[in-house]
Amino acid sequence: MKLTPSRRLYGFGAILLVALTICSRKLSSVGEPSFIIPLAAAGIAYLLAIREFFSTPRFPHRVIVVGFVLAALWHLPFLLMAPGSDDDVHRYVWDGRVQRLGYNPYIVVPSDPALGGLHTPETRTLNNPDVPSPYPAGAQLFFRAVTAIHESVFALKVAFVVCDLAIVLVLLDILRCSGQGAHWVLAYAWNPLLATVAGSGHIDIVGVLLLLVSVAALVRRWLAVAALAFGLAVSVKLVPIVLLPLYWRRVRMRDAALAAIVVGLLYVPFFNHGRIPIGSLGTYVQRFRFNDPVFATIERVAAPQFVAGLAVLAGFLTAIWMRSKAPAWSSDAFAWPMAASLLCAPVVYPWYLLWLLPFVRSAPTVPIIIWTVSIIPTYYVWHLRTLGRPWLVPGWIMLLEYGSVATAGAIIMFRRFTRQAVTRCSTD
Repeated sequence: MKLTPSRRLYGFGAILLVALTICSRKLSSVGEPSFIIPLAAAGIAYLLAIREFFSTPRFPHRVIVVGFVLAALWHLPFLLMAPGSDDDVHRYVWDGRVQRLGYNPYIVVPSDPALGGLHTPETRTLNNPDVPSPYPAGAQLFFRAVTAIHESVFALKVAFVVCDLAIVLVLLDILRCSGQGAHWVLAYAWNPLLATVAGSGHIDIVGVLLLLVSVAALVRRWLAVAALAFGLAVSVKLVPIVLLPLYWRRVRMRDAALAAIVVGLLYVPFFNHGRIPIGSLGTYVQRFRFNDPVFATIERVAAPQFVAGLAVLAGFLTAIWMRSKAPAWSSDAFAWPMAASLLCAPVVYPWYLLWLLPFVRSAPTVPIIIWTVSIIPTYYVWHLRTLGRPWLVPGWIMLLEYGSVATAGAIIMFRRFTRQAVTRCSTD
């Protein structure tokens, strides 16, 4: 029996299903070998599937349907498992709860003894209880809306999975409008990092959905919708702010002004004596560190606020460069600015790369695709913490993570220069 591309893809999907199902059973043991090994196996199967996507221009419609079914099957056990006791989703429940009780999440501190009566069993173990919330207003209002329907970790996880499904639908529309193969939606849906959405729950997925809606609106020339969705994405998390150069003079000023007004209005309920609320954002830049080789290196000679500004500047400059080099609304142009900014950030958790996933479907983005897999070993730090070790990514893991990305980038550049040299020689 001939092993066709479709059958190979079915095989990789089956490996992903088995590996991620095993991984879901170990969600309470994040970082232990029993969690990382199956997650890494899923990552390898994912990369092999990506190779098939590049080598096969089109897949039958049934392959895409089966791919979606497999993704749904491995999402379900993650959704049903309880997240870690200090995962971010517990903070989300707290933020939504205190808003509905009339408190400002940018002011109240969860560990304040005077607020002990506000806690529920799901919020008592939230992480970093000594600081107020760092999440922007769009995220805060999302927390409030979901907890108003049902105040629980599970309700938020369901909401995030719904956003995940919506991303798939929007991405399919973008692929159809741009003439790309529909199978590239599986480059998003099959990425093992998405398991963290159903398992631990992360607000990033809401911002990713809004950003993708903005891109879809740009493709259709719905400029007001594009500007508004982009503004809302930034109001969920600041990551996509570096994409502003891609919108300059591509959306009308009146649409940009409308988006700015709407985002500004989101903050009105949180104003404190006329001051713009930022919660613990300053503390985040000053104190929080994880998987930050570039930031740590520069921080030795500069203040952390300055280095954080450089991270944003790196994303802006990359966006300006991509705008001049890449075709209009190229997925590469959206992926690389955010990747450059994250690379220089003080904190690079695995789920931060969710922002990049809908935009990685071309050869130049292969290093980013590899990064979404090579970052998996950083989960080992969660295990080290249980052993009393510092909250630091070991050097060998950083070398594996970023060395894989650098190697992939070097190979792509070498092949490009080689092809250009061959082309010049053939024309001489």
